[in-house]
Amino acid sequence: MLAGIFYFHGSWKNKENTYTQKPLPLECISLNLREFQFAQTMRFAIEEINNSTDLLPDISLGYNIYDTCSSNARSIKVALALNSGNDNVSSTSKESCNRLQVQAIVGEGSSSPCTAIASVLGPFHIPLISHFATCACLSDKSKYPSFLRTIPSDNYQSRALAYLVKHFGWTWVGAIRTNDDYGNNGMATFTETAQQLGICLEYSVSFFRTDSTEKLQKIIDIIKTSTSKVIVAFLSPREMEILIHEISLHNLTGYQWVGSESWIFDSQIAAMDKTHILNGAIGLSIPKAHVSGLKKFMLNIKPLNISNNDLFTEFYEALFSCKFKQSHLEDIQTECTGQEDLTGVENSFTDMSLMPIFNNIYKGVYAVAHALHTILECNKTCNSSVHLEPLTILQQIRKVLFKTKEGEEVYFNANGDPAAKYEIINWQPNENGIVDFVSVGLYDASLPADKQLNLQNKSFVWTQGSKQVPVSVCSEKCPAGTHKVSQKGKPVCCFDCIKCAEGEMSNIADSVTCVRCPQEFWSNERRDACVRKEVEFLSYKEVMGKLLTTASLLGTCTTAAVAVIFFRYRKTPLVRANNSELSFLLLFFLTLCFLCSLTFIGRPSEWSCMLRHTTFGITFVLCISCVLGKTMVVLMAFKATLPGSNVMKLFGPTQQRLSVLGLTLVQVIICILWLTISPPFPSKNFKEFKDKIILECALGSAVGFWSVLGYIGFLAMLCFVFAFLARKLPDYFNEAKFITFSMLIFCAVWITFVPAYVSSPGKFSVAVEIFAILASSFGLLICILVPKCYIMLMKPEKNTKKNIMGKG
Repeated sequence: MLAGIFYFHGSWKNKENTYTQKPLPLECISLNLREFQFAQTMRFAIEEINNSTDLLPDISLGYNIYDTCSSNARSIKVALALNSGNDNVSSTSKESCNRLQVQAIVGEGSSSPCTAIASVLGPFHIPLISHFATCACLSDKSKYPSFLRTIPSDNYQSRALAYLVKHFGWTWVGAIRTNDDYGNNGMATFTETAQQLGICLEYSVSFFRTDSTEKLQKIIDIIKTSTSKVIVAFLSPREMEILIHEISLHNLTGYQWVGSESWIFDSQIAAMDKTHILNGAIGLSIPKAHVSGLKKFMLNIKPLNISNNDLFTEFYEALFSCKFKQSHLEDIQTECTGQEDLTGVENSFTDMSLMPIFNNIYKGVYAVAHALHTILECNKTCNSSVHLEPLTILQQIRKVLFKTKEGEEVYFNANGDPAAKYEIINWQPNENGIVDFVSVGLYDASLPADKQLNLQNKSFVWTQGSKQVPVSVCSEKCPAGTHKVSQKGKPVCCFDCIKCAEGEMSNIADSVTCVRCPQEFWSNERRDACVRKEVEFLSYKEVMGKLLTTASLLGTCTTAAVAVIFFRYRKTPLVRANNSELSFLLLFFLTLCFLCSLTFIGRPSEWSCMLRHTTFGITFVLCISCVLGKTMVVLMAFKATLPGSNVMKLFGPTQQRLSVLGLTLVQVIICILWLTISPPFPSKNFKEFKDKIILECALGSAVGFWSVLGYIGFLAMLCFVFAFLARKLPDYFNEAKFITFSMLIFCAVWITFVPAYVSSPGKFSVAVEIFAILASSFGLLICILVPKCYIMLMKPEKNTKKNIMGKG
């Protein structure tokens, strides 16, 4: 149904409606009595308004009503005709036709036609008020700015259905939807909410009323082969009728149906269910409503007969299942006499179960009337000089706030939607086998999330008359001592129960733990699966790892900067005075020392465990060998000044390079033996902490590790002794003093390292080792090389041969 509402100035109170619209050519196969009920409801509301002295005094509302035959194309055609005013209007009024512009359109009852009409009429700002289009997509005001409705959006209904399913513990369900805007958008929101609540869909299928029987058969086959016992049906009434017919043919019983508001309280569908397959269905419906006087008005068909409208003939024939003489009368049909009595007739027209929808139409018409009442500045009379613009009417309808004669408050939110409230309906057959729609609860979206779903303490009737809540799960809850393992290729609701592994625990709710699972272990939020201990290692992502990495990179960059300075001043006396080649080698090996500390950070692996200690051992020996070489150069240089001494020839540059290689070769051999006999390897330490698993590098051979450290310590002590002996030699810039101090720092760091390393737990022992590497490396860099940089950069006048020789 689609209806245009217009007004004219003047009263027609208590008079027959003289405004009639020449109907568009009938294109429907048959007259839908349900749609005729909707049309009658709108006529009732308009006549009630026109007979009112309080609302729109001296203003009369007229209407054009069309049956769009559930056709999107026809809906758009009618909407454009109403908007453009191209239809011929027959009227006995003296008002000019240009005053009869459409102020608002009431309808459609489905989402897909409404999206089409709202898209077309949006630029014209013609208000479109629907009584039954629930698609959440229509709340998007950027696409449908002129759309409003008196029924809540499916965004609320879909979420409410998901919470309802969750409440009864159904985590494994099937879903069937109408393949249109209503079904697809509604089911999309339901699926999203269901996933958040831990509900899985075994299948989700769709169909439309025009689909082939083969497609319906596929859906039936899917239901037959499924293991879920709950079916969520987001279907329009027409599709539900088709589905019920097919299911009845195949006698698919034992399924718990969960329905949307479009069919769950439709008595016509309940009457179609001859095999009682839907008994026990549960779902959401629009709250019960009553419009006083409507039933009497609707069942009084005499005014329709007096109107002498061609539509009355078709309506009369459909109502009493007969044919007039002028119609093509078939043998099996009864001839209409025109004197048939409506008393005792039971069909979709006399059925008042859809009163909540009638109430929505009623509220929509009154919303238009209240908006016009405000715009026309009505008091005892209305201002007829006010020029009505569609946008003005639309904006005013959005602002309306009034109460119906039954006391129900009517308003629209920013999206053009009313407040979202639903009754929870349970299909309970009575003694006569007729289904009663029993209200068992309420869903109110305006309340806090934990209070929105409110089920009453009433006895439910489930499928096949059972009093027990049906069970629909893919896998039963795991018993104590086991944990979930998802089945490959299936949703998370389908799992196997496996015994807890070592270091894991089972369901805390059952107070039963797995073997060797300490009480300090914790379970997941659902308390039905074991959770491993927290794995701990020194990571790049934590603060300590970031600080140590920064320090390592800072040392690397500083060493590189010193190397650049030395290279820049490589020909100056200060650099050349004590074997510049050893200085550059020392800088290169110091860079490696800083970088090798990075191998200690991160998740231990087989290669990193072997690399970190061997790299550290070899690079430090290279550094100490260079420092030892420089110390020997200082000693030999002053021995060479004695008469007849030939020492420098025995310890020239070649011998210095060979000494570095020779001393390093010893460390290389130690490392090779260590890696060959019993190399370091990654291991999990379960003993250090009860609630953590420490990932660390086991030494493999403790002898190998301490041999590497011992050899470094031996060279450091040797270097310290030689430097100490050379500290008082008569040289203005005696490098031995700085070497002595650097070796003191080096030895102090590594002597304190041993107890700190042994006593530090977990990742802190790795941090202690990295700190020792960085501290000793910075000691060598700062004590030996930085003072020379200071002279070269800040005191260039001292970087002369005379000053170096002490003759400046």
